[in-house]
Amino acid sequence: MHQAKGASCAKIILIGEHAVVYGQPAIALPIKSIKLTATVTPTAGPQVIHSTFYSGRLAAAQPPFTGLTKLIKQLLTFFSAAQQGFDLMIDSALPAERGMGSSAACAIAIIRAFYGAFDTPLDRPTLLNWAAVSEKAIHGNPSGLDAATTSAERPQWFIRGEAPKPIHFPTRGFLVIADTGEIGQTGAAVGHVADLLRRDHTKFQPVIEHIGSASRKAAVALAQDDLKALGTQLTVAQTALAQMGVSAASLDRLIEAAIQAGALGAKLTGSGQGGCMIALAADHATAHAVVQALTVAGAAATWTYDFAESEAL
Repeated sequence: MHQAKGASCAKIILIGEHAVVYGQPAIALPIKSIKLTATVTPTAGPQVIHSTFYSGRLAAAQPPFTGLTKLIKQLLTFFSAAQQGFDLMIDSALPAERGMGSSAACAIAIIRAFYGAFDTPLDRPTLLNWAAVSEKAIHGNPSGLDAATTSAERPQWFIRGEAPKPIHFPTRGFLVIADTGEIGQTGAAVGHVADLLRRDHTKFQPVIEHIGSASRKAAVALAQDDLKALGTQLTVAQTALAQMGVSAASLDRLIEAAIQAGALGAKLTGSGQGGCMIALAADHATAHAVVQALTVAGAAATWTYDFAESEAL
């Protein structure tokens, strides 16, 4: 074993969250400018983690880091190095629990670091299978979309159980991302939707399918460089997500501010019930106006994704 580094990035779900758990398509973007790295260094001492969300011995880690603890232990067992001492430094620009894939990004970077440390080739299916170890421990019933996107180079078309595929994006248009400052409730939101479907499948299954239809129409709009149509589908998806009770007052406030500032469409991204929202802007000037409006409306942080980035990788 030798020192090695693994990297990943933030992800944003453009459209399809929650419905993707039930076989509907989703579109997600790797946000390469928001990075996470994991550096593992072998030592003769204990197994130690250094990060903003947990620092200490691997064996003493508490939730929510325990999913990653399980992953690391299984990786070490796989490499016949269960007792190997190490320092693992995780350096992340991703806000935790905001729907930007922080836990999956950690897993991806850690897996890449350990495979590098043991000089072992790593293909994409193997990477995603390993990431599922921690994601299942943390989220219970993840779709796999977070790991697929935080490890990707290009925007992804994702259907659960199928290999993710790169999807075309226009070279114009901007996506403004805003953090409500409130922790997203991933487990609670996913469980809430599951409970709705159990209690009233006849009412809520069509809502899931409606989101799936919006995702398909969004893909067509992307292929045709039709930003107005794309914005319409983002708003359609937000209406459906709100109907299922996974929006929040903080999200609704930012979404309304973005629309009033000229956004073509806006919605929550990720699990909802807090976390982040996104707004589509046709040009740089509108994106700037949307950022200003979101800041005034109380956004804790904003980021801007230029669609041209998706074809420049």
